[in-house]
Amino acid sequence: MEQLDQISQMIALSMGLAWASGINLYATLLMLGVLSNMGHITLPPGLEVVGDPLVIMAAGFMYCVEFFADKVPGVDTGWDSLHTFIRIPAGAALAAGAVGDISAPVGLAAAIVGGTIAAGTHATKAGSRVLINTSPEPFSNWTASIGEDVIVIAGLWTALYNPWLFLAGLVLFIVLMIWLLPKLWRGVKRVFRFLARLFGGGEPEPAPPLPGEQALPNDTRHPR
Repeated sequence: MEQLDQISQMIALSMGLAWASGINLYATLLMLGVLSNMGHITLPPGLEVVGDPLVIMAAGFMYCVEFFADKVPGVDTGWDSLHTFIRIPAGAALAAGAVGDISAPVGLAAAIVGGTIAAGTHATKAGSRVLINTSPEPFSNWTASIGEDVIVIAGLWTALYNPWLFLAGLVLFIVLMIWLLPKLWRGVKRVFRFLARLFGGGEPEPAPPLPGEQALPNDTRHPR
């Protein structure tokens, strides 16, 4: 039973770091480093560097930058686009580091699964932010940003101190993400098509044909 608990803790930490990195990488690193320095957790060998004061200061500085950038409509989308190339590989690296030096295949498997989870959470966050930015008021961005930080902190805390509960929640989150991502993608495409017509000077899409009429090529119908 003790061995099973150790395995569940390792998996929860590995996947929890990947999941959280896709949402807010710097909050993840900052929380992990601070807890390690305060003696609340013992990091596996592959993650001990996260507890270094220099890494904590760098993560804290970047968290402050993201805290403000993430609350400005438009800027948050640009920030998310840039971090496509940062959050996903970092999530894979943290997931691999969490399994320690068990074996190379285990580390590679953790990196593959962790990178995929980080990509999913990042895509969900970035896609939802594009849709939120269509709202004219800024409060939606602030609410979403603060909510994401709270979710990351609560999720990591659960992964560290109640791994079975976190793993159950992660399964539910993955199912929800699989259902939600196609809908977010369709919404994002509509937003970008609208922006392309707005700034490209394109004509609006032709109206659909009236009942009983058949649409002609290039919408060449003439009034009768």
